[in-house]
Amino acid sequence: MKPCMSQATTMSTTFEADLEAYARSGWRAIELWLTKLESYLESHEVAEARSLLEGHGLLAAAAAGQGGLLLSRGAERETHWDHFRRRLDLLRELEVPVLVVAADFVRTLAPDDFGRASASLREAAELARPYGVRLALEFQKGASICASLDTALALIARHGVEGLGVCFDLFHYYTGPSKFEDLAYLTRDNLAWVQVCDLSGTPRELAGDGDRILPGEGDFQIGPILDHLGRIGYDGYVSLEVLNPRLWRVPVDRVSDLGYQALCRVLGHWNQAGSWGGA
Repeated sequence: MKPCMSQATTMSTTFEADLEAYARSGWRAIELWLTKLESYLESHEVAEARSLLEGHGLLAAAAAGQGGLLLSRGAERETHWDHFRRRLDLLRELEVPVLVVAADFVRTLAPDDFGRASASLREAAELARPYGVRLALEFQKGASICASLDTALALIARHGVEGLGVCFDLFHYYTGPSKFEDLAYLTRDNLAWVQVCDLSGTPRELAGDGDRILPGEGDFQIGPILDHLGRIGYDGYVSLEVLNPRLWRVPVDRVSDLGYQALCRVLGHWNQAGSWGGA
C-alpha cells in the first residue's frame, strides 16, 4: 500500500503552496481537493496545474469531493450535475483516475430514496466511464442515506456497474453505524479508495471531522484494518485525510512533514512485515 496526501489536510493553504510543501516532504501522490483546484484555475490554465504537478513529481491519484448527485431534485440536481460534468472534463485533462463522491444529506427521507440514490449512482458512473474516471462512493456517518459501509456496498452492488467502488474512510467506519462484519463484503474489485486518520479522547458518538488526528496517535485499530485490506489484495493508495481546523493553522510544511512521517510509520510497519505485528 502506498501513501497519499489529501489536500483537505491542509485546507487553508493554496494549491501551489500545497504542492511545493508535499514534494519537499517526500510525498509522491496526492488526493486533490477540487474546490481548491478550482480556485487556482480561476486565474490559471489547466496546463499550468498539470505542469506544477509534474514539476514537483506528484501524481494526482484521486480527487474529492463531489456531492449532490444522489438525492438532489429539480433545479438543484441540474446544478450539481452540470458541475459534475465540468469536473469530469477537468479530471480527464489531468488524468485523475478516481473521484470521491460523498453521500447526500436531506432532512426527511422519502420511501423511494434508496432506489433513487442507486439509480443516480449508476447514471453518474456511466457518465464518468468515458472520461477514464472511477467513482468512489464515500459513506458518511451522519448522512441521511449511505451512513455505513454496508449501505454503500449495497448501493454499489445493486446494479453491478463497472467503474464504481467504495471509498473506505476509517473515520466514518469507526464513528458511524458500520459493523465489523461489514468488512467481509469488501473485495479488491469494489474497494476504490482508502482514507485514514485517527481519534483520541473523544466519544465516537460526539466525534466530528475537527477531532481527527494523525494516524497512529489515537485509538483506532488501524493495523487490523490494513491486515484485512491486504488479505483482499488491496495494494493501492492510502490517503491521509485529517479535516482538523487546528492543523489548518499550522504551517503547511510542518503538517506535510508530520503527516508523511505518521502515515509512513503506519504503512511501513505493515508493508515491511506483510501483516500488522510482524511475520
